[in-house]
Amino acid sequence: MNKKTLHRASGLSRRDFASYAAKSLLGVGLLPAAVQTKGFAQTAPFPGRYTTARKVIYLYMSGGMTHIDTFDPKPDHENGGPTQAIGTNVSGIQYGEHLPTLASHADKMAVVRSMSSTQGAHQQGNYFMHSSYTMRGTIKHPGLGSWLCKMDGRYNPDLPGAVRIGGGSSGSGAGWMESKYAPLVLGRAGDGLKNAVRPEGLSEKEFTDRLKLSNDFEADFHGKYDHKDVRAFGSMYDDAIRVMASKDLTAFDLEKEPEVMRDAYGRNNFGQGCLLARRLIEHDVRFVEVTLGGWDNHSNIFNGIGGRAGQLDQAMGTLFTDLEQRGLLQETMVVLTTEFGRTPRINQNAGRDHYPKVFSCVLGGAGISGGQTYGESGAGGDEPGDTRVGVPDFNATIAAALGLPIEQRVFSPSGRPFQVAHKGRPIAQLLA
Repeated sequence: MNKKTLHRASGLSRRDFASYAAKSLLGVGLLPAAVQTKGFAQTAPFPGRYTTARKVIYLYMSGGMTHIDTFDPKPDHENGGPTQAIGTNVSGIQYGEHLPTLASHADKMAVVRSMSSTQGAHQQGNYFMHSSYTMRGTIKHPGLGSWLCKMDGRYNPDLPGAVRIGGGSSGSGAGWMESKYAPLVLGRAGDGLKNAVRPEGLSEKEFTDRLKLSNDFEADFHGKYDHKDVRAFGSMYDDAIRVMASKDLTAFDLEKEPEVMRDAYGRNNFGQGCLLARRLIEHDVRFVEVTLGGWDNHSNIFNGIGGRAGQLDQAMGTLFTDLEQRGLLQETMVVLTTEFGRTPRINQNAGRDHYPKVFSCVLGGAGISGGQTYGESGAGGDEPGDTRVGVPDFNATIAAALGLPIEQRVFSPSGRPFQVAHKGRPIAQLLA
């Protein structure tokens, strides 16, 4: 397989106008998909290492996942609370009791237990984790999916290069890059891709005539204003039309899956989102993010952790099995992240508060050396020690596993240089 502002007028932006025009004139919604690009010259950070990861399923635990009650249990310390530890299929590695299915896949995963962030508020932490940059009022930074699409192209010319399922994630869009590198955003996995088929009563000839009229209408404007935002409108039209005619449109339809498979992932938005992620990866979408919220447990954390972690365990565990059985795990990296951890010490409301000092994230599948933990959080889960892993370092590890040139500087339209993981250094021990 080959690797493949504007000003506002009368309160209506040109983007809004274009979206409205496409829906009313053409009868379709706009699709902000990535387009085919030539990949940058590959300058792997570790010469001689063969990169196997080609695609990413990125699972984001929104709200701040507790590390002590999931991947870094402390049953012999008062900070551990009632959460017990269970063994995994790797000798010497334990997970929290709410993750029994994932415990059977520990050999495929590397758990980073010494993650540390500089951001302790949700939006800022979310943005930092996704982009490797802190929030600025003057610029928006791209997320990893957009970097992958820009630097290394996409595989399926009919589908977007990146898709985001189940809620917004700050810092995961295209940022200063052209909108063709932005992920397609889906609210609920089971809703499929809306506005992607020609409406009933509109013949193919009528559709073609309307499209030609639209192109003629915009030709002078596009020729006069060769701006990235202007070009983006044409790309969105093209992408919407292309996906309408593609046989791969079925990738978004979960009704094509057997009921037993839908049950296996869990009949909730996260579980179905993971199933949709597998379908999209199977159709050569390169980066799919699925969000599971509800981790912001400032009170009564132990009343709800079982259910939340249970959804994660079922869906992610099934995802590993499904990918492996289909031969997709050898080219697909599975990533689990969150904006920060939660306080080791249980508060007066039987909950845990924000704790960016140390937490856990997971890498697994293609390009990753599984069956290990990296770093420690101390006996009480409160210190990263000498093995602290910063957010840019974690993201640089993902980029390295994908073979992206992490040292490559890419210039924004304003002429400022940026890197895929903002000077982060990949952790060689985690890479296969």
